[in-house]
Amino acid sequence: MTQKTPLFDAHLAAGGKMVEFAGWQLPISYGSQMEEHHAVRDSAGMFDVSHMTVVDVHGPGARDYLRRLLANDIAKLAEHGQALYGCMLNQEGGVIDDLITYWIEDEFYRTVVNAATRAVDLAWMREQADGFDVRIEERDDLAMIAVQGPKARERVIDILRAPALEALKPFRAISHGEWFIARTGYTGEDGFEVLLPNDQAEGFWQALFEREVRPCGLGARDSLRLEAGLNLYGQDMDTQTSPLVSNLGWTVAFEPDDREFVGRAALEAQKAAGVPQRLIGLVLAKGAIPRSGAVVHTPAGEGRVTSGIFGPTTECPVALARIPAGDFDQVEVELRGRRLAARVVKPPFVRNGVVKI
Repeated sequence: MTQKTPLFDAHLAAGGKMVEFAGWQLPISYGSQMEEHHAVRDSAGMFDVSHMTVVDVHGPGARDYLRRLLANDIAKLAEHGQALYGCMLNQEGGVIDDLITYWIEDEFYRTVVNAATRAVDLAWMREQADGFDVRIEERDDLAMIAVQGPKARERVIDILRAPALEALKPFRAISHGEWFIARTGYTGEDGFEVLLPNDQAEGFWQALFEREVRPCGLGARDSLRLEAGLNLYGQDMDTQTSPLVSNLGWTVAFEPDDREFVGRAALEAQKAAGVPQRLIGLVLAKGAIPRSGAVVHTPAGEGRVTSGIFGPTTECPVALARIPAGDFDQVEVELRGRRLAARVVKPPFVRNGVVKI
């Protein structure tokens, strides 16, 4: 059965075009995906991301458990409220999911995982908890609203009248009563992701709307994250790809060398043999949009586009592609029987509203 978030009625009232995504009814747009995209780049937009899965990890063994579960090392977290991005791997080094982990307090961590992988993630997390003194709790009582854009923070601070938010650093979070507010996002813009009780979500959504924060759907969320060079699980990475071939090697903590995390042996073997592929950015001339699956011809062999769009901010086609390892800056993308020249770049294409290509 398709699930509805606590904001379902608010989406309908705002004219949201609803689609099914990962088992949830969510808005793809509210009329103009392009206008929603630009609202986030230029001002502030809000996204209902209540379909994301919040999982709390409690107990004396929480730290040791997460140090084994994740390829990145939560021992890097130096203070309560700090967040860490990383991947949860299988024994072969494939990516089960990518997630953010927050250190809330001693013996208490919070993770946010993807909706499409919820059942697999929870089963894997519980399986790997064997032997650790931990309790794993899914928080389906919480909604989640992302407020993103150069004016996002001031709008949220104005509503909540919470001066502590003004000093909150990126990739940090604080509690505000029952609410949990993190300075994180998935758009390449500044802002907050706000976790709050389900029955309070619509009131906050309406308060944002009254302060001219534009409702945005899945379409704008995808174009924003792609311009920001951010991976989408299931397209740019999955269980058949490791972080090393998905431009996520920076999230793997091989030091200290005595930390045993799931998938470590496989990654070390891949690294020793030479990582065979890399995930890169592509920029094309106007006129053709590189879609997922398109063949990329390189001097070292064929690759594939994993995600591609016409960038509303870049004003040209951009894509992420996994190609054979090699040092070259020009490739060709095959679209409808034609080979079109593409320039290889390092993502992001856009960061904080500024085009980087």
